[in-house]
Amino acid sequence: MFSRRPQRRLRIGVTMASKPERNEVQGVSYLFEGYTNGVADAGAIPEPLPLCNNFDITLEKLDDLDGIVFVGGGDLDPRNDGYMLHPYTRPMPAEREKFDRALMREVARRRLPVLAIGVGMQLLNVDQGGALFLHIPDDVPHAFPHRDTMDPYHRHGLVIEKNSLLDRVYGDNDVRVSSMHHMAVDDVAPNFLVSARCPGDNVVEAIESTYEDWLAVGVQFHPESIAASVLDRRIFHEFIKGVAEFKRTGRNPFLWTPVKPERSQILEKSRVSLPSTSEITI
Repeated sequence: MFSRRPQRRLRIGVTMASKPERNEVQGVSYLFEGYTNGVADAGAIPEPLPLCNNFDITLEKLDDLDGIVFVGGGDLDPRNDGYMLHPYTRPMPAEREKFDRALMREVARRRLPVLAIGVGMQLLNVDQGGALFLHIPDDVPHAFPHRDTMDPYHRHGLVIEKNSLLDRVYGDNDVRVSSMHHMAVDDVAPNFLVSARCPGDNVVEAIESTYEDWLAVGVQFHPESIAASVLDRRIFHEFIKGVAEFKRTGRNPFLWTPVKPERSQILEKSRVSLPSTSEITI
């Protein structure tokens, strides 16, 4: 009897961070193991995508991939989107940003499933027509701390939209995620929904595509980090499951509709927020 050939594992590209050439030392592309382990633990094969002078080689590599993970890193240079450089901006190496932007455009054109993490989510949002806050303390007064340079385990809570991919991951559990950013999504790109925010300041922490023919998810926090929980890492599992479903049907399996508050709840909130007549001054 012939043995059944095992099913081909999904192949997921993973972008890489880089250090440019300096003092006659070659440039380096590198990758934190949390990303590759996240993909591998979810049952797929991680395929690193280093910076390459010949972008055609990278495009050829995309032909063999079922999805892609854009990893975190330094800041996007706001000058590339027509804004001034903020004093707190720490741009990633220019060659990496050029490579990642070109890659994101091609991934979107091909409708290749994408999970974008950290600055990867910011790039996804900008590439699709959204905009960014350049420095949360300036742009979102009274915001919670979203980064602590002295504490790699800095975490904060999430408020998650029902029926979203993030809801599939966390359910009704108490959620605290690894946070290490000072830039954030401002205007959300067309055809994307916010699926998670930081409670209290409403800073966007996750976005998901509403395209029927494109599975695209971005998370601002870091499910690959040493501070990530077992639940956080399930984001990789849900993404890989989604890629398999997308490959089978050609349809984004994570489409959802925001749950609107009941009219009575809206009215009650309105009553609470309105001052009494005696409090109104002119």
